[in-house]
Amino acid sequence: MVTSAHEGMHRIFQERPEILTPVFGLLGIPLSAKATVDAVTTDVTEARPLERRVDTVLCVGPSDGEDFLLAIESQSGKDEGKASSWAYYVAYLQAKYRLPVLLLVVCQDRSTAKWAIGPFDCGTRDWTAQRTFPLVAGPDNLPKITDVRTAAKNPALAVLSVLAHARSTDCEAILRAITAALQEMRETDPETADYFYDFLEISLGNAPAGQKLREIMSFVSYFPGRGTVRETAYVEGKTEGEAKGILSVLEVRGIPVSDSVRERITTCTDLDRMDAWLERSRTVERAEDLFAEDPDVPETNPEQA
Repeated sequence: MVTSAHEGMHRIFQERPEILTPVFGLLGIPLSAKATVDAVTTDVTEARPLERRVDTVLCVGPSDGEDFLLAIESQSGKDEGKASSWAYYVAYLQAKYRLPVLLLVVCQDRSTAKWAIGPFDCGTRDWTAQRTFPLVAGPDNLPKITDVRTAAKNPALAVLSVLAHARSTDCEAILRAITAALQEMRETDPETADYFYDFLEISLGNAPAGQKLREIMSFVSYFPGRGTVRETAYVEGKTEGEAKGILSVLEVRGIPVSDSVRERITTCTDLDRMDAWLERSRTVERAEDLFAEDPDVPETNPEQA
């Protein structure tokens, strides 16, 4: 069954091809950071009665060598039928595109990764006609990135680290590192940060790692105007903190606050307006003067306060 986690484990290579260089480095295969990467059709069906489809196929153009195809499969468990499927993918793609083919299998648990290494033989009577050696990326060779600086330096690899170690006891530390790094990234590259946040939320789904992600995001993330769960949680927490700050400043300055003013402050959800109120709270003579410069609200009469 195709799941969000299954899609995420291979689709990230399509949508963020910069992850290929560090992953290949971990696998001991040099790949230039300047390599070009283009998606190729994943349909490898030769005849309609037997439909076959690779998760992801990329054409990689290294700057220091010949182009090659990279077939990427996401594997959540052992599947004996893959021995023949993977051999077929490699042979078919090589015959069709006349390019060398590598097969990368991305796994989320050690037992699946150990099995996926193979090799997978096709033959009989002690004779091997074809042997498939997949490259395997999984918990044992994908790093646990728990440092914010490392995650910020290579966010695509950090996201893959989350997916590979989603079932490990270190998952929360990895999630905290990547969410903190992406929060910093929003200052310079909000589009990429938003992409990675959404990618993680969708890929992890309702699994324990996904629930933990949403819990962490509710405290550190802000995605203005999108109405997501994390935006709502952030805004609610942020406005509550702003309200406490405004009331605290007024209290320290000895300025009385009426019930109507307190209610208006604590029920406001406009962060920009609350920022302005917080700034004014340091200089106003009356609590009602916080609202004096609000264009859509008339100034309160002192005798009515």
